[in-house]
Amino acid sequence: MSPKSASMDHHTFPDGDIPTAYGAYSHAVEAGGFVFLAGQIARDAQSGALIDEDIAGQTRRCIEIVQGILRQVNLDLCDIVRSTVYLVDIADFAAMDAVYGAMIPPPYPARSTPQVKLPYGALVSLEVTAYRAPARAPGAA
Repeated sequence: MSPKSASMDHHTFPDGDIPTAYGAYSHAVEAGGFVFLAGQIARDAQSGALIDEDIAGQTRRCIEIVQGILRQVNLDLCDIVRSTVYLVDIADFAAMDAVYGAMIPPPYPARSTPQVKLPYGALVSLEVTAYRAPARAPGAA
């Protein structure tokens, strides 16, 4: 395994409103001004269990988790430049999109929405890439 690059930072947040990583991954990796977030399903932060909600509720929870991770690295939903929303049933697209459109601020990021199989019975998963403008970099004047 090669050593971590000095220009990359890996972040994992074991406490708070962000569910603990349940696999071998970081919640976020910063590289070259971009912040790549791992895909998130709608889990409860304390128990780690999938929340028992419909597609709208699970979408809302996914976005809340992503927002929490972004806040930990001093970014917010408006900094998202690319997202992938994975749906178990593409028929849930309209209900997911209504929540997504209400919570993610315009101008909207580029987005893909493939139909997939997800773990733990999740209906939706959200993965994003955010961009840190140079003026917002930690320590920037």
